[in-house]
Amino acid sequence: MDKASIDGWGSGLLGVIIFSGSLPATRVAVAGFSPLFLTSARAAIAALLGAALLAVLRQPWPQRKDLVSLTIVALGVVIGFPLLTALALQHITSAHSIVFIGLLPLSTAVFGVLRGGERPQPLFWLFSCVGSATVGAFALSSDGSASLTGDLLMVAAIIVCGLGYAEGAALSRRLGGWQVISWALVLSAPVVLLMTIMTLPPSWQGIGAPAWLGLAYVSIFSMLVGFVFWYRGLAIGGIASVGQLQLLQPFFGLALAGLLLHEQVPWSMIAATLAVVVCVVFARRFA
Repeated sequence: MDKASIDGWGSGLLGVIIFSGSLPATRVAVAGFSPLFLTSARAAIAALLGAALLAVLRQPWPQRKDLVSLTIVALGVVIGFPLLTALALQHITSAHSIVFIGLLPLSTAVFGVLRGGERPQPLFWLFSCVGSATVGAFALSSDGSASLTGDLLMVAAIIVCGLGYAEGAALSRRLGGWQVISWALVLSAPVVLLMTIMTLPPSWQGIGAPAWLGLAYVSIFSMLVGFVFWYRGLAIGGIASVGQLQLLQPFFGLALAGLLLHEQVPWSMIAATLAVVVCVVFARRFA
């Protein structure tokens, strides 16, 4: 593995670790805020931070041809995924929602082929599917709670997120990772700022500290910092290849739930994690 590939995987892994706290933080935040306000507020806060970075570092404006791709990124990861997951988490637990993230590598890889021009080998798809199936089997064996509405919302979230990841990664090769997410946030700023004002809570009383901390995490880390590392990793190491690291995200998320919420971590999770690691290694080899 060459240095660029190692850098890409290291950056991508850091992004995955940051994203692993997103759904638990969203679950906590929707206990105090409505899904619409949470979606718009997190994007508005991140947009202000992104605009400040672009201004301070004097980044050039994106070209007109980049606006379509930036719009796809904004619709996919700035608005679509946060809104759909926030709606889903009103019907399902964060633990149940986390396992759907195991389907993101397939979604990202498919859109990487369609939008990024990548052509993984057939064996890549085999190990990617096996890894996703492992995640799904673990979900069915460890979590009996289900909601058709919540599950369908999560599937829709995975589809739009995979599109946003692949589109942003392809664009990052020209603009840079943090520039892509920052410009996508700035592009969506007028809409999300208006949505934030229109969906303000009628009263701020009763909104506890956990909800505010959840909002802060998804605004700063999930919407901006995580993408800086994630898009860089995808651009350097390859969309399909580095995208397989998302197979580990459900297990990182469940581990965080165990550490922070003192939930029991079953041995089945450890076994499934090892199986997924093997799938990631072989998928990388044939990407």
